[in-house]
Amino acid sequence: MTAMTPDDLEFLQRPLHGFLTVSTAQPRPVWFEATGDGLIQLFSEPDALKVRRARRDPRASIVVAAPVGERERWVSVAGRVSIEPDGAHDLAARLAPRYWDLDDPVRAADLEAILKGDLVRLVIHPETVRRYAY
Repeated sequence: MTAMTPDDLEFLQRPLHGFLTVSTAQPRPVWFEATGDGLIQLFSEPDALKVRRARRDPRASIVVAAPVGERERWVSVAGRVSIEPDGAHDLAARLAPRYWDLDDPVRAADLEAILKGDLVRLVIHPETVRRYAY
């Protein structure tokens, strides 16, 4: 299976953590967004280990699983990752309310600090999509 289904996209639009693996790195929980055209995008600091590894080897995967208390379900997307210099700040601002209560002044300050930093946008171009639902 190489394309995401509408059901996959609906699941991936929820505020769930994805676990990103770049090259041979260990997975890390990340905020992400599934775009309407089936791409997965996230943001990071340009000197982060995951970005440095993606520059050397542009293979990446992300696995997103339903939380405890829901029926078992996951979607895994693997493919080439591109590192884009634009759009990361907008993406971070768009994702923050999915994961944080921005009425909390501490979280609002955390977001402000993120948005002041240098960021890049990572985009996974799916080559393989696998899923499981029980």
